[in-house]
Amino acid sequence: MTARIVEHRRHSMRTKPGQHLSQAGVDLARSVGEGMTAFAKVYTSTIPRAFETGIAMGYAVDHQVELLASMPSDAEISFDEGFDGFSAYIRQHPNSVVANFARKLAAFHLDVARSLPDGGQALIISHGGFIEASAVGCLPDADHGAWGPSCNYREGVRLTYDQGVFTECEILRVPGAVLLN
Repeated sequence: MTARIVEHRRHSMRTKPGQHLSQAGVDLARSVGEGMTAFAKVYTSTIPRAFETGIAMGYAVDHQVELLASMPSDAEISFDEGFDGFSAYIRQHPNSVVANFARKLAAFHLDVARSLPDGGQALIISHGGFIEASAVGCLPDADHGAWGPSCNYREGVRLTYDQGVFTECEILRVPGAVLLN
């Protein structure tokens, strides 16, 4: 059996308060998409900027998923807390809204990985905080402090699924990425 890959990235840039990508965001998404591989499935949130990022990267979007659209309104953590911030909060508050949300995201990622053929890859595009919460949920015992700060626009993680579990997380940084919320 060959490992499966679930790559989860943050959407590209927009001009606030708009929900759509700016032209600079389209250009940035294209530049990242040019160096990427083929994906068996592409998932985005239901928010336009995530869907538009997938298209600008050069991929047809197979599924728009509501779970990827917004954190619960009573979440007690900021989206930019980083991997270690999410991990620490979840450890300290294992029954919190944030911990439950991370578990839901991890279950979604597992479903995506299980749906892939051997050696298959999927792309998920969502928002700040979702990548960190899902990666911590998928690999709760990893050294999250070593993973660095929150993912900026177009950055993300590459999760390796093998033998029924996620086994590795590679942090995908984009040189020159700017965090603008």
